Amino acid sequence: MDAKLTFKYDRKADILHIDKCAPYSAQESEELGDDVVARLNPTTREVENLEVMFFSTRLLRSDLFELPVTADLRLTAR
Repeated sequence: MDAKLTFKYDRKADILHIDKCAPYSAQESEELGDDVVARLNPTTREVENLEVMFFSTRLLRSDLFELPVTADLRLTAR
């Protein structure tokens, strides 16, 4: 079963967290540029979490916000 995405905003740290699963210590981190960090599965290298730093100020800089990842979005069963 595919994981649902959850979006959490940490207002104090100004970080948007986009998660397919809860972060865990074995994950590897990779800077994708423009203050976006991917947390990867250590075996498959699949992106499991994204952290968008300085999220509120990023939205003020531009009307368009893009992430350097691709997605296959589908509706989940209800």
